[in-house]
Amino acid sequence: MYILGISAFYHDSSACLVKDGQILFAIQEERFTRIKHDQSFPMNAIKACLNGANISIGDIDCITYYEDPKKKFSRLIKTYISEIPKGYKSFLRAMRLWINGKLWIKKIIRKRLGFKGEIIFVNHHKSHAASAFYPSPFKSSAILVMDGVGEYDTTSLWVGKSNKIKKLDSIKFPHSLGLLYSAFTYYTGFKVNSGEYKLMGLAPYGKPIYKELILDNLIDLKEDGSFKLNMKYFNYASGFTMTNKNFSELFGRKPREPESKITKLDMDIAASIQKVTEDIILKLVKHLKKITEEDNLCLAGGVALNCVANGKILKSQIFKKIWIQPASGDAGGSIGSSLYYWYDTLNNDLKYVENSDSQGGSLLGAEYSNHEIKEYIEKNDIKYNFLKPKELTKKVANLLNQGNVIGWFNGRMEFGPRALGSRSILGDPRSKTMQSQMNLKIKYRESFRPFAPIVIKDKLFEWFDFGEYKLDNSFQSPYMLLVGNVTSSKKLNEDNKRYAGLEKLKNIKSDIPAVTHVDGSARIQSVDQNTNRPIYDLLIDFYKLTGCPVLINTSFNVRGEPIVESPADAYRCFMRTEMDYLVLGDFLISKNNQPNYIESKDWMKEFKLD
Repeated sequence: MYILGISAFYHDSSACLVKDGQILFAIQEERFTRIKHDQSFPMNAIKACLNGANISIGDIDCITYYEDPKKKFSRLIKTYISEIPKGYKSFLRAMRLWINGKLWIKKIIRKRLGFKGEIIFVNHHKSHAASAFYPSPFKSSAILVMDGVGEYDTTSLWVGKSNKIKKLDSIKFPHSLGLLYSAFTYYTGFKVNSGEYKLMGLAPYGKPIYKELILDNLIDLKEDGSFKLNMKYFNYASGFTMTNKNFSELFGRKPREPESKITKLDMDIAASIQKVTEDIILKLVKHLKKITEEDNLCLAGGVALNCVANGKILKSQIFKKIWIQPASGDAGGSIGSSLYYWYDTLNNDLKYVENSDSQGGSLLGAEYSNHEIKEYIEKNDIKYNFLKPKELTKKVANLLNQGNVIGWFNGRMEFGPRALGSRSILGDPRSKTMQSQMNLKIKYRESFRPFAPIVIKDKLFEWFDFGEYKLDNSFQSPYMLLVGNVTSSKKLNEDNKRYAGLEKLKNIKSDIPAVTHVDGSARIQSVDQNTNRPIYDLLIDFYKLTGCPVLINTSFNVRGEPIVESPADAYRCFMRTEMDYLVLGDFLISKNNQPNYIESKDWMKEFKLD
C-alpha cells in the first residue's frame, strides 16, 4: 500500500512516500524551487517521490495532509473576533489567502495531481507526534510536541504504545513557547521561522540577566511546565509583527534592524530567552515523565530543533533515552500524517527495531548516479578527475589536512534542515581560522555562527561529553540535534575574563576550535558505516592521517538559499564561493581548473538544463 503525505501552504512544504509503513522517500519543496522554506504546493517534491519509487499517482492508495484546514480556519476567525477592532488589515489579508486556496485543500490536491482516491486530514500536532514516535526505536514512549501553533495546540503531551498514540494534555493558542521564542527572534533582528537557530547560537555570547524580567512580565509559568503569555506585550495574534510597543518599552529599545550591529543587549536577551525556554521544557519533561512513567521520550515540533535545550533534557536523565525527529518542523508533518494513517487508523502492527530508528539516517531524498553526474559535467565542459571510492576518500582527507574546504555531494539527500554528510561543506576542525573563513568567505553569514562537528561514532565519547551516556554503547547523535561539551582532555586553558561579547571568538577553547562554540559546546553528529558509508570512510581516512576523527560539517548552501539538491546546484554554489574542491559522486573537481565563473540571471540556461 502506497501512502503519499503532504505538508504545504505555511512553511517548509514537503512530500513523503510510505509503502506498507516504510518511509521510501521524503523531500522538501525548497530543494527544487531554490526558495528557502518554500510554502507552495510541493509538486516537485511529489514528482520526486513518485519517480524515486518508479510509480505514478494512480498507484497511490491514500493521500494524507498534515493538518485540518477547517479547524485552523475556525481558530483564526475566533482569534480575530476576540481582537476586534485590532487586526483588521491582517484579517483581510488572511481571509484572501484562505478563501482563495487554503480552505480547499482536497480540491487543490485533486486538481493538481489528478488524484481520485481517499484524502485524509491528520491534525497538526498529531502529525508531529506520529512523526516522532513511529520512526523511533521505541515500542512505547512519552511524546512531547512544541511549536508555534497547529490548529489550536501549541504544546501537546502524548504517549505512544505499540501502534497507537494518545494525547494527554495540551496548551492552546495564543500561549505558545514557539511563538515566544520567535518573538525574541524578531526583536533581535532575525527572520521569524528561519532565524531562531541564530538566536540560539547568539545566546552563549551573552548573560541571562533578563530572565527574571521575562518571567515576571511576559509569562506565567507553573511548576508542571504549563504557562500563559501576557498578550499585552505581543502582536502576533492579530498583527503583522511579533512584538509591540509595550515589549520595546520593557527592554528599552525598538526591535533591532536586520543586518544592523548586534549589541550587548541582543546577546543578553538571547541568553535570557534561551534559559527561560530550557527551564520551561525541563518542567514539561518532568511532568510528562510523572504522568506517563515511560522510560523513553520522543520530540517533534519546531522547538525540538533547539539542540541546546535537547542537550539539557538528555543530561537531566529524566528519561533514559530520547529520540528527536530530524525534520521536526512542518516538513516532518508529511511523514507523520502518512505514518499515523498506516499505523493508528489502519491498525497495522508497529515495525520497530530496538536501538535503531526507521528514518534511515534521514537520507530520504534523491541520489544521482555517476552516469548522471558525468553526463552533466561533460555537457557543461567542467574539468574533473574520476577516482574510485577508496582513492577518493584518501585524496579528500589529504586535501582537508592541507586546509582546503570541500563541497561534498554524495549519496541520497537529507530530509530536514540539517546536512548530514550527503550535501555538506567540509573542513578541518583543528584550524584556528577555519570557523571565520567558512562563515565569511563560503557561507556568507554572521561571524558568530558556530559550525557543527561530524565524528566517527566509536570515537564519540573520546572527544565529546554526554555524561552518563558514555556507558551506553547504543548511544549516538545521528541527526545533529544534541549539544554536548568537548571533553576536558581536548580542551585548552580558557581565558574567559579577557574577552567579552563577540570577541569571545578569539578565545581558542579546544583542540578542535572550528567546531567548539564559545561556551565549550558543540552540536554533534555521530556517524557509523551503516548510516552513511562514504562520509564514514572519509572520516576514517582523515583519522588515520591526522589522529582526529572529526570534521566540520555544514550544509552545502550559502546564506539565504536552501541546501543544494542537484549536481547543477552544487556546482553553482561551489563556483560562487571560495570553496577549493567539489566532490560530485566519485568525481573530484578543483576550483583552479575551472574557467572564470560569470553567473547569468538565467542560470538554468547557463548550465544547459532541460
